[in-house]
Amino acid sequence: MKHVKKGRLKSYSVLPGFGLSLGFAMLYISVLIILPLSMIFLKSAQAGWREFWETITDPRVVASYKLSFGASLAAGLINMVFGTLLAWVLVRYSFPGKKIVDGLVDLPFALPTAVAGIALTTLYAPNGWIGSLIGFKVAFTPLGIIVALTFIGLPFVVRMVQPILQNVEKEMEEASSSLGANRLQTFIRVIFPEILPAVIGGFALAFARSLGEYGSVVFIAGNMPMKTEITPLLIMTKLEQYDYTGATALAIVMLVTSFILMFMINLLQWLTNRRLTAK
Repeated sequence: MKHVKKGRLKSYSVLPGFGLSLGFAMLYISVLIILPLSMIFLKSAQAGWREFWETITDPRVVASYKLSFGASLAAGLINMVFGTLLAWVLVRYSFPGKKIVDGLVDLPFALPTAVAGIALTTLYAPNGWIGSLIGFKVAFTPLGIIVALTFIGLPFVVRMVQPILQNVEKEMEEASSSLGANRLQTFIRVIFPEILPAVIGGFALAFARSLGEYGSVVFIAGNMPMKTEITPLLIMTKLEQYDYTGATALAIVMLVTSFILMFMINLLQWLTNRRLTAK
């Protein structure tokens, strides 16, 4: 029998080595992400700083910033609450039609955003099925934009929280109950800390998705300047007017602000996960 030194043993894999895999990954990211984003900065650099500043600080543009970020934040918070609740129901309870409800959660992923916008506008318009029943106006208001953004962002929270809930051991809940804790205390002190990083991650994805949404919002918003006009619509308007420099200037503001917000949210998620792991 031949003796083989342990140090000379090598583990082989079907996949390429680290160097080759990293090279392909960086090439893929460079072509699809880094290169297109860098072109935005190069295109905007063609204009002077004064023109760039005047473009991004125009009162109409500033109003669109407030609406886009405010509505995205509101929709993300709504989805964070009700998406977690929906995930809880799908994981912890069995009821007729459960698989149908679970499949409907992914519908905003498959449904074209323009179709979603038309459907929501039809429902929430003053003469629509829902709009005619409620006592206030939804369509063509900032509230309608929040409704559309909530619709397209819900699956992110549900699909982030759902697998974490499935992995939470029921023995922990039983132990908490045996120690005298009621259901609310068990959820707050035992279950919620386990799913909190997933909830934050789902909120971050829903928030980021809402910032760039266009198709489902443009119909229900009404697109009234200074009132219901979102930043992606202004970018499209400038592109239609062949004002590529102005469009890229607005895109840079959205890109940089979104990156900073996403970095802060991911940092919060990492700190939360680290704190829970250290316990």
